[in-house]
Order: sequence, then structure tokens, then C-alpha cells
Amino acid sequence: MIEGVRRAGDRALIVELGGLDEVMAFHARVTAEPLGQIDQVAAARTVLLTFAGARDAERAAARVREVSLDAVPEGGRRTVELEVVYDGEDLDDVARLAGLSREAVVAAHAGTPWLAAFGGFAPGFCYLTGGDPRLTVPRRSAPRTAVPAGSVALAGEFSAVYPRASPGGWRLIGRTGAALWDLDREPPALLAPGDRVRFRPVREIVRGAEPQARRGPATAAGGLAVAAPGILSLIEDEGRPGRADLGVTASGAADARAAREANRLVGNDRAAAVIECAGGGLAVTAEADHVVALAGADAAAAIDDRPVPHGAPFVVRRGETLRLGFPTRGLRTCLAVRGGVDAPVVLGSRSADTLSGIGPAPLRAGDRVAVGPPPRGAVALPAAPADPAPDAPLRIVWGPRDDWFDAAGRDRLISQAWRVSPQSERGGARVEPADGAPLRPRDGDLPSEGMVAGAIQVPPSGEPVLFGADHPVTGGYPVIAVVVHADLPRAAQLRPGDVVRFAEA
Repeated sequence: MIEGVRRAGDRALIVELGGLDEVMAFHARVTAEPLGQIDQVAAARTVLLTFAGARDAERAAARVREVSLDAVPEGGRRTVELEVVYDGEDLDDVARLAGLSREAVVAAHAGTPWLAAFGGFAPGFCYLTGGDPRLTVPRRSAPRTAVPAGSVALAGEFSAVYPRASPGGWRLIGRTGAALWDLDREPPALLAPGDRVRFRPVREIVRGAEPQARRGPATAAGGLAVAAPGILSLIEDEGRPGRADLGVTASGAADARAAREANRLVGNDRAAAVIECAGGGLAVTAEADHVVALAGADAAAAIDDRPVPHGAPFVVRRGETLRLGFPTRGLRTCLAVRGGVDAPVVLGSRSADTLSGIGPAPLRAGDRVAVGPPPRGAVALPAAPADPAPDAPLRIVWGPRDDWFDAAGRDRLISQAWRVSPQSERGGARVEPADGAPLRPRDGDLPSEGMVAGAIQVPPSGEPVLFGADHPVTGGYPVIAVVVHADLPRAAQLRPGDVVRFAEA
């Protein structure tokens, strides 16, 4: 049964269910018969639904309990067979914990079909359930800093295969050569929720699983040549929403409002790709005459030492070099060029996703960035400042796990100031108490559940993490509140050392 519906910001809902079977049934139903959601993310006990607007979320909240939880027919399920060499580093530990021999562990793992239940923290990672219950073992007490791609592992009631090299605390029992994630395949994920998975023991594998290579920017002549990449410059557009079931977050421009404004100024469609520079220092040389515009953090830009306007279109002539300084306020500057940045489209977007490695790699000196054909739209006049009060508190919606904090803890979030830690990037910004005490949740283990941009997740350390554009699809620490969607652009402009406050929306 549906046990509860919780808000996850102003554009998302967490639907709580009684168990994994009901999660899978609910997920299958809303995938086949959507409630208007953009994404649905199944987890161990919940399903996250995200929407394009607050009204869409409100309408869906009124209909959630009408969703049928009848068992989903199995006729359309695929069976995927994976060859495995059972020589994992933790095989002996698993045998000891399960009270079995090594051979019995292999027989139990390969002898029972598994069911792909839901996606995980990385593209192509899928939680498999329904195996032999004797193989229910705890995670390692300390995670490995690197787990090889293709590792077959166990944790709790689940099994999984690591699609790419990544940190992980699961117990490794073997390895496979199957490519769990391949951008040149459609769909790129080998396993999808509802698939049956069988493991077949073999003595050796033909090839090792390797991570998908990143794709660079297009290099046609007449675009922009990167003279200096600055601290971090990425190609971004509106991202790739709707792919969370594959373990792929939406990503896109961290300050989406700045990207849209820069595109508006040069006459582009709002979805055109831009260069988003974090921290300043970018320098690009025009290989043809181009109309460009800058929005977001004012980086005191200049062409050959001649200042150029911020928030207004201007021309960079062939051979001229546009240089961004270092913003004194804010963090990210969006550079739009008329015609848009022409980078390869990966899963429907040109965006670089720093968490998963999908999309173009960060720009480097010597890169040449292609520009698309001129659009029909005309260049535009500067707009009034969109955010007249940049120091205003970030507005929040409580939940979905504010009940993991006592009243004093909830009051602490909004009554005290928080300082942005140097441990901050596109995935999230850690905030430390600037003039007060840490914020600690109650003791207990929260099963992993879907996450959204703007979520304020609180680990046991008491120092919250404010999730950004490249946040993980799922997480296992309680989220006390979520920043409203309209304030995410301001959150994206926070830089290490800035002080931020939160306020109820």
C-alpha cells in the first residue's frame, strides 16, 4: 500500500510504499501511465516523482493514491545473461558471513535468477533483488576508494555490477566483461528495471569492462579557440531530464537563468548550449566574427584590454581574444555565442555531467569550440536585474525527511548562518555553521531514495550538503529541506567562503 506522500521541494514528491514489490509495481504503473512527471526514480522503499512545475506536482499529489499496485505482468520481461569469473576479493568474507563454502556462494549466486529492481548512483548501475536469501550480507565497514568496472558485488539483499570504476562499499565476489553502460548502444544501459538477470560462471572473460570515453567538443573552423580554460569551463545547455531511471541526473547549466539570459541576448533558442565558466579566467579567440553575451557572475571581461559589457550583446571580431577576469561576486559566468555552441549531442543534450562523465570534457587550452548556424531570432536589449536581492535567504520547503530532526534542529537550519566550504563543486556545496552548531539527524539508517537539485542532505557530521546540477540520482542521508526551484540559480552562484541563510518559502 501507499504509506505516505512527502514533498521534495516545490516540484517533486516522495511516495512511500510498503516494500520493494510495491515500489516496482508503482514505478511500472506511473511509467506506463504517467502522472505528468518528468522523471521517476525507484528506490528500496520509495519512488521519487519530479515535475516541470509546482502546480503539476500538486495535481499529482492528489492522484497518487489512485495508482494501482497490482502485480505487473511478467510476459514482457527480458532475461539478460552475464558471464562471471568468481574470483572477487571479498568472496571468502561473503562465504564466512553466509556460513557457506566458496563453491556454495557461487552456486547460490548463479543458481537463482535475479530481478533488476531500480537504478542507482551511476549510469548503468542497477540494484538486483530476489536472489538466494543466504547471500544477504552487510556492506564493508570501510568503502574502497576504487572498485574496478565490471565488478560483481553483494550488499544487503541486493547484487549489482559496477558499470565503471568508482568508489564503493559493496562486497566483491567476481567480475564480468559485459558492458553495463555504452553510449553507442540504444538504450545505453544493459539492464533496465523489470529485467531478469542470470549469472553464469566461467573461467575467464573475453574482455574487461571499460568506462565510456568522454566526447569532446566539435572542432569545425570558424568557432572559438580556447586560449585559456580558466578554473573550470564546461559546455552546458538545459540538460537531460527524464533519464534518472538510467542513473543519469539532469545536469545542465548550474545557473540555468544565466544561460537563458545569455542566449536571449544573442537571439538563440533558450536551449542552445553555452560555455559556463566557474571562477573566471576563460579566454577564447574568435576564428570568425561572432555576436556574444555574458550573464551570471560579472567577470569584468575585456577584448584585448578593452572592457566589454556584461548582460548585453557585443561583437568579437576574427582574431580578437575575449578574456574573462575573476568575479568579485558570484561564481559562474555563462558565455553565449550567436548560433549556440555546437558540441556532440549525448542522450539528448550537449551538457557536460561531471558526476557521470557524460558529455564533453572540461575545456582545455587549444580546444576549438564549434558554433552553430545563426538563428532567426534578433539580438535583444539588456534586461533589468533578475535578482535585486542576491543576499536574500534561499527559500526552502521542509522535507522530505525533516522528521529526522527535532524542533531545535529545524530551527537551527533557518535561524543561523552557514558558510560555504571549499569542499564544493557542481554536484553539491557543503555548508558549515558560520555562527552556531552543526545540524545532526537522529540515529538510524535511511534506505537510499531519489534526490533532487536543491536538496539539503545532512550526513552524521552535521554539515549539510546543498545539491547542485550534477547531484547523484539517489542518496542515503536524510534531506531536511529542499531549496525552491526559483532560487536554484542563486544557489549555483555560491562560492567557497560565502555566507548563506535559509528561510521557509
